[in-house]
Amino acid sequence: MRGSPIDPEATAGHRRARTAAGVVVSAALMFPLLGAAPAAGVDPAPATGLQRAFTAAAAEYHVPSSVLLGVSYLQSRWDAHAGAPSVGGGYGPMHLTDARTAIAGAPHHSEGTEDARGDSSRAPLVPTTRVPENSQLPARLKTLTKAAELTGIPAARLRTDAAANIEGGAALLAAAQKDLGEPLSENAGDWYAAVARFSGADDTATAAAYANDVYGVIRAGAERTTDSGQQVALAAQPRVGPATAQLGRAGLRTVSAAGTECPTTVSCEWIPAPYAEFGDGDYGNHDLGNRPTSQGIKYIVIHDTEGAWDGVLNLVQDPTYVSWNYTLRSTDGHIAQHVKAKDVAWHAGNWYVNAKSIGLEHEGFLASPDAWYTEEMYRASARLVKYLAGKYGVPLDRQHILGHDNVPGPTTSTIPGMHTDPGPYWDWEHYFALLDHPLYHRTKGTGGVVMVLPDFAANKPQYTGCVSSGQACAAHGSSEVRLHTLPSDSAPLVKDVGLRPGGGDSTIDVNDVGSRVSTGQQYVVAGAQGDWTAIWYLGQKAWFKNPKAHPTAVTGSGQVVTPKPGRTDIPVYGRAYPEKEAYPAGVPVQAVSPLSYKLLAGQKYVVGDKVPGEYFYSPTFDTTSHKVVTGKDMYYEIQFGHRIEFVRAADVDVTRSRS
Repeated sequence: MRGSPIDPEATAGHRRARTAAGVVVSAALMFPLLGAAPAAGVDPAPATGLQRAFTAAAAEYHVPSSVLLGVSYLQSRWDAHAGAPSVGGGYGPMHLTDARTAIAGAPHHSEGTEDARGDSSRAPLVPTTRVPENSQLPARLKTLTKAAELTGIPAARLRTDAAANIEGGAALLAAAQKDLGEPLSENAGDWYAAVARFSGADDTATAAAYANDVYGVIRAGAERTTDSGQQVALAAQPRVGPATAQLGRAGLRTVSAAGTECPTTVSCEWIPAPYAEFGDGDYGNHDLGNRPTSQGIKYIVIHDTEGAWDGVLNLVQDPTYVSWNYTLRSTDGHIAQHVKAKDVAWHAGNWYVNAKSIGLEHEGFLASPDAWYTEEMYRASARLVKYLAGKYGVPLDRQHILGHDNVPGPTTSTIPGMHTDPGPYWDWEHYFALLDHPLYHRTKGTGGVVMVLPDFAANKPQYTGCVSSGQACAAHGSSEVRLHTLPSDSAPLVKDVGLRPGGGDSTIDVNDVGSRVSTGQQYVVAGAQGDWTAIWYLGQKAWFKNPKAHPTAVTGSGQVVTPKPGRTDIPVYGRAYPEKEAYPAGVPVQAVSPLSYKLLAGQKYVVGDKVPGEYFYSPTFDTTSHKVVTGKDMYYEIQFGHRIEFVRAADVDVTRSRS
């Protein structure tokens, strides 16, 4: 629903009461559980330092406190992130942007060397992302400088002091209201255009979408404990009526959604990726198809761009570069579509996955994995994914809604170069709540299958490599849980023989996925000891800490596979390709190439789907010879490690987990 201010993360409250640990809970959801909701206009929580900062800044700049709180919630959910910038270069609870400083302090490294197309039928395409120069940054990425001018507060303090940051946001809102010729009214509804302006959007559709979300929050109210441990509340004001007609006087451009495949609940424009020839008979940057008629769409893949919005749009319009279906902007959630769903974008590094997926790139130009994502981008992304999943029948689970870091290497040699975005700081639990499909256990099972589900805010495993190799990352909430060879924090991490063929040890580097499981993923229990649970992972028993008082996993359910009797091990594949007999004349047979992993006798893994072997042959610009080859050989997609993999149905038995 457009602008729904109720944070669906609260629906997991029946799973474990943890509002004090930082889970967002709106008044509308929290108080039916805990008692009567507070009356409109009455703060339901005691005034903490941060709450007082909102009140003081609102009074000083004559901005309604509900407007200030609502805007901040859509920017950061009131978190300060210890002064670290977001993926869009924004700082503090008000997400004041200072992209120049953020870029200057960010590392510039790559977390993968994959061929984005991932098909050996043509030469690999491995482009290099080019981050735009600072001089190219638009005004929406420099709002902190403006706030410093308005308040006289030094920029460094606006970046690191939450109260100062809130004051800067109030000053920007008041300045926008004055520029629009509107009074500094006490009525929250009179600030609609100023709120829209605050988004940084330069078009009416995006600005309106942002403002509608803010007023949705104001109408329903919200309450949560922030990342600094402070309780902040916005009392519900259900009768607030925003003056939407103001937006016509805001001087913003009009953007057409014509040609896009987006829900009406987001702001979307068509910026096409080119299908064009270049060089010596080469072409790019995607393939024409006829999905879902010719082949089904099974996956939606979440990426981050590692480039700023304007530069990334330049790249996707370059036929010599790679492509993806949609880009989402950090500051305001605006969406650009580049490739139609019927066509195949080159984004995931695995041709089988590309041919059956839609790729979403989320703006994140810092190339710094410990940055955070704005609430408005989360919401816009969730609305888009929910729409696409419903249209194409994609299940809303973590074996179909994938991070790029969950996409398997198609062959053994490609595994070490596969990308690892969006990384451990993407909040999968919150994202699935926004998808109206919250992650929590739905059975009273005996524990045969577990779903990984740590408390994002409280789960802060140590990582290195955010700034430079070996250097510790800042403490940050994480969606991921680390795995050990024994039930002990001091035990070695489990190894990934695909990632390190020489048998090297896994590390705690932020881009090392060899010994990590992620929120929403399901695994079969292999043992338990005290506060530790063992699962089958990459062909071995792997242990993670799972104390009853603060669980990092909950009971799951589903089908599981195990090798057929008499088999000591079975091969594991990174793609589900047809048997050789299925290929017609003129289409080269693709190798059914097993990976370096083995699924051993007695081990079990959770099934995500059962699919036929399939290959989309399209190595040329001319589409005449293109064909979708479908075999009789069936495969099971399984959650084998951090990434999904495939096993042949003929090699395994399938059972239902105990429940």
